[in-house]
Amino acid sequence: KEITLLGQNVNSYGKGLEHPIDFADLLNLLCEVPGDYQIRFTTSHPKDASRKLIDTIAAQEHLCKHIHLPVQSGSDRLLKEMDRLIRYAKEKIPGVTFSSDIIVGFPGETEEDFAATLDLIREVGYMQLFTFIYSKRAGTPAAKLPDPTTHAEKAARMDRLLKTQEKFAFAATAAMAGRNVRALV
Repeated sequence: KEITLLGQNVNSYGKGLEHPIDFADLLNLLCEVPGDYQIRFTTSHPKDASRKLIDTIAAQEHLCKHIHLPVQSGSDRLLKEMDRLIRYAKEKIPGVTFSSDIIVGFPGETEEDFAATLDLIREVGYMQLFTFIYSKRAGTPAAKLPDPTTHAEKAARMDRLLKTQEKFAFAATAAMAGRNVRALV
């Protein structure tokens, strides 16, 4: 069995509750339930992710060794925090994998911005990406921004992004050849 905890930011669990409990505490409590199951969760926003959460994932056999960290924010501070968290997770959780959400072609995205996204993909080595080409949505602040990048350019960037990610995912799965692992189908 696999149980998925789902929220916009599961890491914010416990904020405002009467009793002091955070998401790592909740995971530890859930893992006390006897049985043959795995727990995964999404979305784990970097702004509230912690070393305590990483330590919990490393320690609990019922927790999937996978972390979904969306990088849609362009905040340098947030990206630095996420980088530290990813490095810590790679140290503490053997075989940890990562997934993320990436938007290509947000208004004002330059080739330099996109190259930085590709660098991030190479550095983290995402096993899976949920990718989107930006599309204007009426009523949002972004809809008012100038968007000089053509759809063809955005599509070409998306193709480059997917090819970059596929190289890592293929290498990671090829490294599993010859191993026996449990799988949920």
